Amino acid sequence: MSTLITNIAELMTQDLEHRILKDAAVVVEGERIAWIGAASSAPAADDAVDAGGRALLPGWVDSHTHLVFAGDRTAEFEARMAGESYSAGGIAVTVDATRRTSDFELTRLAMGRVAEAVSQGTTYVETKTGYGLDVEHEARSARIASTVADDVTYLGAHLVPAGWDADAYTELVCGPMLDAVRPYVRWADVFCEEGAFSEAQSRQVLQACGDAGLRLRVHGNQLGEGPGVRLAVEFGAASVDHVNYLSDHDVAALAGSWSGWNPGTGAGPRGTVATCLPACDLSTRQPLAPGRRLLDAGVQVALASNCNPGTSYTSSMAFCVATAVLQMGLTVHEAVRAATYGGALALHRDTGNDVDGGRAVGSLAVGHRADLHMLNAPSATHLAYRPGMPLTYAVWRAGVRAR
Repeated sequence: MSTLITNIAELMTQDLEHRILKDAAVVVEGERIAWIGAASSAPAADDAVDAGGRALLPGWVDSHTHLVFAGDRTAEFEARMAGESYSAGGIAVTVDATRRTSDFELTRLAMGRVAEAVSQGTTYVETKTGYGLDVEHEARSARIASTVADDVTYLGAHLVPAGWDADAYTELVCGPMLDAVRPYVRWADVFCEEGAFSEAQSRQVLQACGDAGLRLRVHGNQLGEGPGVRLAVEFGAASVDHVNYLSDHDVAALAGSWSGWNPGTGAGPRGTVATCLPACDLSTRQPLAPGRRLLDAGVQVALASNCNPGTSYTSSMAFCVATAVLQMGLTVHEAVRAATYGGALALHRDTGNDVDGGRAVGSLAVGHRADLHMLNAPSATHLAYRPGMPLTYAVWRAGVRAR
């Protein structure tokens, strides 16, 4: 079954050629994109959709979320808005609520959050464990996450639970807990920050998880300059996320990690993506991550929602894009690219046209997964020009109309 989507006012491919096509059309066949080009040259298809002069983008790729949780942290949010500073300790509140919630209810809640994200144009979503923090509940979170998200990350190293010695808990994370979650996850992460895991403990986690065959990412440099970026680059992590406080050395290290990669062809060794989380920055009243500075230095940047109950309870990637344009100095094209192709880079899902589920996401090109986001506007500029407006008109996820 093929579908022709035509009368597209602006088609922003976000592929390696950075194409923006006017008066364009796309043919979707099954789960893949079969053709892209001028509407006047479009081939016949089994079905047709008239875009009505609307814009079409790749679906958002949200590369950093925490969707498997229960409970509420509005009291913490209100205290923060009243002037209290953010610390990692609030995670424990969610851990307690999550442990007390049934498998059925946790799954239902996570599925609802994914559905909210899809309704706003997100077509590929990563999520993490990290609200279990013992072997049983981390394994349960990983299993549930694997049924609702596209990519799952092990974050047993989210916080040291009350009553635990930090080094003893790190041993648990690197041993029995890792073994328990391994069947369900593709990635591992560590919160390398004061109040969470030290440089030595973070190194131990990254080494153990890498040795177990997991790909790596790091929560780093959120609350101050620290070793997070340096460790991420040293271990070849796919991304380092938050990056609010960066020294010149940190920026240079991230840029250097991309020195052998060709942005025009995608060839060469990948570096470490800097993932900015602007909704979290606003909620925690941290300085916004220096996205403009990173891009100008040659770093590949992603935008993600960081949807979680404590510091960023939103899955609106459009909100993140608008913030990146209005307050972080990115152009509309750069912000959309960071929220699509950048997220795919951070998840190593930017390439592949095979038929076993490995199709590229985050960009529109022949052979890529047909993840499409149609705006009720003639151009992507409206995402920042009309911030906060519900501009998602239609969504296709792997070729299936989801909205």
